[in-house]
Amino acid sequence: MAGPLDPEAEARAYLEEAAGNAAALSEGDLPVLAAKAGAILAEALRGGGAVLFCGNGGSAADAQHLAAELVGRLEAGRDRDPLRGLALTTDTSALTAISNDFGYAEVFARQVLALGRPGDALVCLSTGGRSPNVLRAAEAAREAGLRVVALVGPAPSPLDEAADVCLHVRGNSSGHVQQGHITLGHLLCRLAETG
Repeated sequence: MAGPLDPEAEARAYLEEAAGNAAALSEGDLPVLAAKAGAILAEALRGGGAVLFCGNGGSAADAQHLAAELVGRLEAGRDRDPLRGLALTTDTSALTAISNDFGYAEVFARQVLALGRPGDALVCLSTGGRSPNVLRAAEAAREAGLRVVALVGPAPSPLDEAADVCLHVRGNSSGHVQQGHITLGHLLCRLAETG
């Protein structure tokens, strides 16, 4: 068993890794892909459509957070009409009924088919990009004529093939990946509300 951790050293290492991951968001082709993803959301909203969000655990919380940014507003002082953002993670009756009757892998896909319309967009948040229910949601969205944006971790994943645009963020832990996701998610909302 390892000895006790030095809390100060642990804190410094964690924050240094987070800072490095945040700096990496502006490198390579990620800004170009983020702009494409933002354009997908803006196009859906300009056409009177909606942006749906899904994810599990912390990604479910991020889905709710980002949907709220569209319905409310991202930045104070930027008054605008509400935008159609919907988190597929919030209706406990739907979540439990679908899980019970069809299995957890269908929990988001059935909502996409019920609530999504051609021209809408789906944003999938998954640190590993392999969650069966998120993958099924992306497949259902494509079948129903929605465009799909995925936010995933650094490794290639099945969502690469299922999404129109897949944004990979650096991170050695789910927490660090999710920090990148919320930063990119805020950027996507900004691009959507100004697009």
